[in-house]
Amino acid sequence: MTFLCLLILAAFAVPPLASAQEPDERDVLFQVSTIDALLQSVYDGILSFADLKEHGDFGIGTFDGLDGELIALDGEYYQARSDGLAYPVDEAMTTPFSTVTFFEPDLEWSLNSTANSTEFFGALDALIPSSNLFYAIRMEGEFPYVKTRSYPRQSRPYRPLAELNQSVYEHRLVRGAIVGFYAPAFVKGVNVPGYHLHFITEDRTAGGHVLDFSQNGTEVQLDITSGFAMVLPTSGEFGGLDLTRDLGETLEEIEK
Repeated sequence: MTFLCLLILAAFAVPPLASAQEPDERDVLFQVSTIDALLQSVYDGILSFADLKEHGDFGIGTFDGLDGELIALDGEYYQARSDGLAYPVDEAMTTPFSTVTFFEPDLEWSLNSTANSTEFFGALDALIPSSNLFYAIRMEGEFPYVKTRSYPRQSRPYRPLAELNQSVYEHRLVRGAIVGFYAPAFVKGVNVPGYHLHFITEDRTAGGHVLDFSQNGTEVQLDITSGFAMVLPTSGEFGGLDLTRDLGETLEEIEK
């Protein structure tokens, strides 16, 4: 109850939504390909990380061949591989799916109570000004528990994401950062509706896609992101995909 009240009190500081206007070029969520394409085995990288960095200093994604999880913050890009460890990203590497922005927080607060991920998301839902916008999310501090996963690099012929084995790791009493995005429901099939988060330890040596977590004494920042831009593959399997299928249940299974 204390945790929920803390977030609701913070909501009084939330500014009203501005009227429609052209978003600043730094206030744009930039995305490579679509989540449904990734679910259907489109794992070949189409954009170098040198080019991706021109569109953001913060974000999440994956790598050519599905080789691990991307965590980007403060302009530094890391690859959390299937061994659970994090490595600096070579700018020549490529990505088949990523989401980045230039992180400039619009809302921030400190949390001094413990909450699991379900409690945290429920309270955050009550705080955000609108469920129809994108938000970049950054949490830093001590986490009693973080459960992460990464996929090993895949070889052709690629299998669908739901059929792949993943490496799962549990971190306890760990300091680090959880970063990612909230996306509105209307982008289903394009991005992950709701919360999509990745984790990296404070010393930047381990991390992955967040499956579950609990927090205690973290600093939380939100960047309201009103613009959206996307680049799509122009070759390979993407052009022949059936992107009219509803893969929501498949995505839900993979995200959990």
